[in-house]
Amino acid sequence: MAVALASQLREGTKKAHTMAENTGFVSCFLKGVVDKASYRTLVADLYFVYSAMEEEIGRLREQGHPVVAPVGFPELNRRESLERDLAYYFGADWRGSVQATPAAQEYVARIHQVAAEAPELLVGHHYTRYIGDLSGGQILKAIAQKAMNLGEHDGLRFYEFDAIADEKAFKTNYRSVLDSLPIDQATADRIVAEANQAFHLNMKMFQELEGNLIAAIGKVLFGFLTRRQRAGSTEAVAARA
Repeated sequence: MAVALASQLREGTKKAHTMAENTGFVSCFLKGVVDKASYRTLVADLYFVYSAMEEEIGRLREQGHPVVAPVGFPELNRRESLERDLAYYFGADWRGSVQATPAAQEYVARIHQVAAEAPELLVGHHYTRYIGDLSGGQILKAIAQKAMNLGEHDGLRFYEFDAIADEKAFKTNYRSVLDSLPIDQATADRIVAEANQAFHLNMKMFQELEGNLIAAIGKVLFGFLTRRQRAGSTEAVAARA
């Protein structure tokens, strides 16, 4: 018997969602403080995560898995978009330049483990990433574009869902699909728990990047203070002359 999974996912992940937004990296990002080196590391991590997700969900969709197949909308896929972004940030030979961070490796391992042991739980990962990307994509794109002084599409393809003409209508349909999945309440509870695990894995990636961001901000502040100190010394010399 189908359950109201969409509302359970929304309500059941609110706390984790807030915690993710309050990590240092995301908080700085939302305020327009974006270090390009940290950001391109994030893009690389997301490439590995989405590659794993789309590999497993694509396989299960082809097999006609009763729970996973219905949510495997190909128009949501991000791997190709991320490949284009990586080519922008790392150059044409980007495949030899990127590697997953430890947190991303853990995330990828979890996706493959779930796909092998309890595929229905991938719905929690799918909801957490794709609907979050679709919902906040344009806002995040605008922030990144301004903060890093990028062109309209340069390194920002991840946020562009060209195959979805009406995002609001798509999300309404997605929620209907979630609510019609052939699962019981016990399975719904496990999917919500896995969605919270997905948020936790995302937070670990963000926390890894915080060190890089803090270091970058520190360098900027150090450079600023050094310039002020030099300027002050010069002014003092001029005053004594």
